[in-house]
Amino acid sequence: MDLLVSAISGIFLFLPALLPNSAAVLFGGGTPVDFGRSWRGKRILGDGKTWRGLVGGVSAGTSLGLLLAILTMALDASESWRWGLGLMPIGVVFSLSLGSLLGDMAGAFIKRRLGMKRGQKAPGLDQYDFVMGALGLTALTFPGWLSAHYLNGEAVIALVALLVFVPLLHRSVNIIGFKLGKKKEPW
Repeated sequence: MDLLVSAISGIFLFLPALLPNSAAVLFGGGTPVDFGRSWRGKRILGDGKTWRGLVGGVSAGTSLGLLLAILTMALDASESWRWGLGLMPIGVVFSLSLGSLLGDMAGAFIKRRLGMKRGQKAPGLDQYDFVMGALGLTALTFPGWLSAHYLNGEAVIALVALLVFVPLLHRSVNIIGFKLGKKKEPW
């Protein structure tokens, strides 16, 4: 049962990183983050990565995380279900949210370098770029928290669950976005 709890808490704690990509699509449009510039003859990121999407996505993920942090504190949840104590949750959920979209932008940068068009399928990269960005930025800003919740002892189960769960969630959300007319491709 402890392994199942570790898996579920790992996904729960990662919610501030899971929401920003979907929220960025809803808030998106407007000025591209790369301002339409190219590097070595190819767009740096492309029109799909906009300032409105970045700000909206990070705000949505951070807001969700802070709401859940307040709820877990009010319910006196165990440490395995928290983003920290005091002001620490603000930094952790912001790092997860921002890191998620920075990872997504890094994925777009790689796709542009490979000559892939916006929306073109890139198996693995599409599902995990934002996960690596969120984990990477959080490892830089809150290494102790990340280790305690995803790397040490049974917490590794949380990381494994996350890596299994994310592609399933990613595919489901993209199909919904496609059916709602918010995405041009269902992947």
